[in-house]
Amino acid sequence: MTAEEKQKYFQVALCSSLVLFGFDGEELKVLVYKKASEPFQGALVLPGKYIAPDVSNDQAIHELLTEKIAYNEHETYIEQLKAFTKVFRNPMGRVVNVAYYALVKLTPEIEEKVKNQGGEWFAYDRVPDLAFDHNEIIQYAKERVKRRVKRRPVGFNLLPEEFTIAQLQSLYEKALNRELDKRNFRKKIFNSNLIIETGNTTDPKLHRKVSKLYRFDEEKYEKLSLKGYDFLF
Repeated sequence: MTAEEKQKYFQVALCSSLVLFGFDGEELKVLVYKKASEPFQGALVLPGKYIAPDVSNDQAIHELLTEKIAYNEHETYIEQLKAFTKVFRNPMGRVVNVAYYALVKLTPEIEEKVKNQGGEWFAYDRVPDLAFDHNEIIQYAKERVKRRVKRRPVGFNLLPEEFTIAQLQSLYEKALNRELDKRNFRKKIFNSNLIIETGNTTDPKLHRKVSKLYRFDEEKYEKLSLKGYDFLF
């Protein structure tokens, strides 16, 4: 390769943005931040990082998650989406964005850390206009989540250790962006043999209606995470 060719082809920056979906037991949310510098200073954006030449995109995303939420890698589902490559997507120059999404249970600790860093959670279906092409990235991530929750039990990464059927249905309805028939949903969930009754119930002091609590069967979860299943609604 000549010096001219090197100058021509090695002038592209690489970054990764993260669509972080969090579930608090009722609402599915997306994390955004106000951009601290130009271009688009003050605009809302997805969390992201530019990638140094000696760092992989996967490594950068793990570092980003550690910085933003101090995550537990065994309880967080992470998946690469695709590269967003429009030539003029960034006014600073040519930047290829290899985007990811992750699913996390929202805990008080995570919420506090995000708040202290200036992050903000928006409802899954009410994300405002973001800078760059970040709304396009979020929409792509949503479509991926829709496919995943139908074929793999990734939704369990968003639930507390013990959860109600109502919480589980609420999560699926938010992810699929439509209401589900209660009876049909319960039938499919119980037929999957993925969940186990814990013998516990919700606290009657905190909930008007006392409901049974469930947890997922870890062995079946691991198997279905690998081979998938037909969980269409």
